[in-house]
Amino acid sequence: MKYTRIYILLTVLLLLTACGGKQAGGKVVTVTIEPQRFFAEKIAGDKFAIHSVVPSGQSPETYDPTPKQMVQIGRSAAYLQIGYIGFEQVWMQKIRENNPDLKIFDVSQGMQFMKDTEEEHQHEGHEHEAGDGHHHHHAGGVDPHIWSSIEGAKVIAWNTLNAFIELDKENTEYYWKNYNDLLAEIEKTEAEIRQLLDPLADRTFIIYHPALTYFAAEFDLTQLCIEMDGKEPSPAQLKQLVMTAKEHHTKVVFIQQEFDRKNAELIAKETGCRLVVINPLDYHWNTEMIHIAKALADGQTD
Repeated sequence: MKYTRIYILLTVLLLLTACGGKQAGGKVVTVTIEPQRFFAEKIAGDKFAIHSVVPSGQSPETYDPTPKQMVQIGRSAAYLQIGYIGFEQVWMQKIRENNPDLKIFDVSQGMQFMKDTEEEHQHEGHEHEAGDGHHHHHAGGVDPHIWSSIEGAKVIAWNTLNAFIELDKENTEYYWKNYNDLLAEIEKTEAEIRQLLDPLADRTFIIYHPALTYFAAEFDLTQLCIEMDGKEPSPAQLKQLVMTAKEHHTKVVFIQQEFDRKNAELIAKETGCRLVVINPLDYHWNTEMIHIAKALADGQTD
């Protein structure tokens, strides 16, 4: 049971915390996922060390922190949360309760959130049959994957800038310079993506877990999802997805590296699409965004 694991972790956490206080200097800021670390390190420079909780290759919808990580969070100068992601829905209240003096900043503040793709399909009557495995329910029917877009990146960068200024006002000018450099990098990434995607005639792609909703909306693409409500598709749903993909002349199936490839490989075979492994949770945010765009562009030249 998940709550039993939480209780055990919190018990160990209390024991470990009793053995030691704050780290010397305390110049550590913790974030939830690796793309956040990319933005935070760009702005923090050498003023703070940035630690991310969810390791690369792990799902932030289902990840449980280690006792050591919980202690490290408590010793941080601040925690930068990203909003509606599964890890935070389960753990942030406990983190607050156990660290009442910890400064917590929400770097999604001001973002125009989109409805969860899974939620929309349930309302349309495409709910999946019961299955095994983790169910990725997003709080309030909100899609949390804001970092997979240019606008989301800018919102995260802006809120991260303000967090560091609040933590360390003496270095405000330093953080502003780093922020402006990061903003230029984000805008350069957008220009490269648009150069790749603007000429595309066929603008539909398939993805296992719907992590590119904001990306698709931003660049006028259509995202078809294999997984719905965190469950594997039924045979009937797979058949319908294959038909829809063929109707839209879909060329690419994306599979995130942390998920099983079986159904993605089946759909790629049935549709003649190219299967491409992506990692929207990669630290190198700009490189991964361009990799996704290149895969879509290359799919039209195969």
